[in-house]
Amino acid sequence: MADSSHGGRAGALIVGGAHGALALARSLGLRGVPVRCIANETLLPVWSRFVTRVPGWPGPASANAIPFLLEAARTHGLGGWLLVPGDDAAVRLVSQSHAALSAAYRLMLPPWEALQWACDKPLLYRRARDLGLAIPQTYGVASLDEASALDVRFPVVLKPNMGVGGGRFVKAKVVRADDRTAFLAAFRAAASEIGGEHVVVQELIPGGGESQFSYAALWRRGAPVAEFVARRARQFPIEFGFTSTFVEVVEEPGVAEAARPLLASIGHDGLVEVEFKRDGHDGSLRLLDVNPRPWSWFGLARAAGVDLGAMLWDVAEGREVAPAAARPGTAWTYVLRDAVAAGQLIGRGRLRATDYLASLVRVRVEAAFALDDPLPGLIDPPATAWRVLTRRLLPRLATQIKEGPLAGTSPP
Repeated sequence: MADSSHGGRAGALIVGGAHGALALARSLGLRGVPVRCIANETLLPVWSRFVTRVPGWPGPASANAIPFLLEAARTHGLGGWLLVPGDDAAVRLVSQSHAALSAAYRLMLPPWEALQWACDKPLLYRRARDLGLAIPQTYGVASLDEASALDVRFPVVLKPNMGVGGGRFVKAKVVRADDRTAFLAAFRAAASEIGGEHVVVQELIPGGGESQFSYAALWRRGAPVAEFVARRARQFPIEFGFTSTFVEVVEEPGVAEAARPLLASIGHDGLVEVEFKRDGHDGSLRLLDVNPRPWSWFGLARAAGVDLGAMLWDVAEGREVAPAAARPGTAWTYVLRDAVAAGQLIGRGRLRATDYLASLVRVRVEAAFALDDPLPGLIDPPATAWRVLTRRLLPRLATQIKEGPLAGTSPP
């Protein structure tokens, strides 16, 4: 890890995150920007040679989280540094405490009064409808009684209204239900974890990652500074991904045209990824989610020639950013999970082995490994295997033995 002494130079403090936070740290580090990282769950970024860890973080859910950040600005000499939330919980924490944190750090993130319209899914979909954007059919349901009486067309998916929390449902991100029995079992389990009013029930838009597009951008005070569009060609699980495994730059201007009004409506400031899925029935792009933080495949930006991390720093420093266009076809991959996803697609006749191998030629960046910063890539595979075993497989097995499986939960 990097030396903790930076001679008083301003830098960037990243709070939480995994692969996206690592990619941001590398972009900043290669520009000579000092980078500190605060984390207590996924520690992947702290193994980067560009990063120094700030120890003692109590976590974003702690009542001491904001006092810790304010004290860190004083005791670690981070006053005036750029504070970047690296995961959903940190986004909410920083945005909701915008005024307090702005006294110690520089922020490029809207306050919660604006940002909640992008982060809280019910509010997001309401804003989308007001703007004339297409969304999946979403059912209003807040209790098990309402779920039992719901007139719904299957299959459906259940999602948390926000990706904040450490429970099984939140970590799964998406749960599929193909019939009423599975739906009620999944809703009951989800509601017991986060409350029925926080469970979003939607139609399942058919198609895998090949139908999913993302708008990736840096915004400043309600206007885009740099932007490009990518396609989630493969994901794991293959129907609705817990994580992307192969993402490539594409030319789909309709995606950017759909994302801009939404972000402008909240006066967005900072990094952002907006996810859409193309509905095979009518060809419409349906809004799924907004991530105002470094996302898993954030490293694709620098590889494609639009280094959003470096641009973030330049904008925060008040410098002009030169226009840049992403190179179509440039790809990012999460090698191990992508091999599993590709194997499943090949087995189902949805991908030819030759096409899979040909796609790897377009890869310019891997999720964790980099020749100039190898340690995170060496640590990631065994760390991921241990995390899957201890946080997913063993707890799931224990639950199945005790209560029965949560119907439709995404595989780890």
